[in-house]
Amino acid sequence: MHPLFSLQGQVAFITGAGSDTGIGFAAAKILAELGAEIAITATSERIHQRAKDLASISPKVKSYICDLTDRPATRELIKTIEQDFGKIDVLVNNAGMTMVGSEEVYGLFHLSSDEEWDTGIERNLTTCYNVTRAVLPGMVDRQYGRIVNVSSVTGPLVSNVGEAAYSAAKAAMIGMSRSIALDVAKHHITINNVAPGWVATASQTEEEAIASKYTPVGRGGSAMEMATMIAYLASPGASYVTGQMMVVDGGNCLQESKGP
Repeated sequence: MHPLFSLQGQVAFITGAGSDTGIGFAAAKILAELGAEIAITATSERIHQRAKDLASISPKVKSYICDLTDRPATRELIKTIEQDFGKIDVLVNNAGMTMVGSEEVYGLFHLSSDEEWDTGIERNLTTCYNVTRAVLPGMVDRQYGRIVNVSSVTGPLVSNVGEAAYSAAKAAMIGMSRSIALDVAKHHITINNVAPGWVATASQTEEEAIASKYTPVGRGGSAMEMATMIAYLASPGASYVTGQMMVVDGGNCLQESKGP
């Protein structure tokens, strides 16, 4: 394998990797195939099955259950991972949107509750802050790191009815990472964002599946198609790319007419 794409000897931590059809698990799989040791987390027991699924690919895999909206618990999790693996070289902030037993709530902004707003921001932005804040000091100490946030085209570029909190959180993730990119560039650390469009995962709704048929490529993207961009940004070869948003949407944002 070309050294600019090899993750041999590196440790990758991926959040929100519980679903076997999701972007998080796809990212963990491809990073493992590139040689990384893998730490994965989610909020339910199914994360342990994902670790078993990866065991034949990665030289070392460990799974952890954690609610990343809980800041003290998140900090303890990062300490545990660093004890188990010795370091974290690559962080993929994929957690957000849905949680087992607690689906994302969509509703008109003027009719939504304060609690719904707080939950949307906490789940889709604060989780990213909590994990990044806990991981970054170790990267600075070691003078190396790759952080990849899974944002969305929803918020930074487009939006949908009833998704004010989600849109705000995903757009804020981009702004936050741009500032962090400037803070840590001299430490050989990059932070970038992947912005998926329609993705055919288990959480995709019927309406989203229909809308995806009207993208220029005529379908929704796969989780692995999102993960390949994550893998590039996580690679040693992406050393001169930082603070950026990479749109992976089959060209959907290019077109004004998106109907039949």
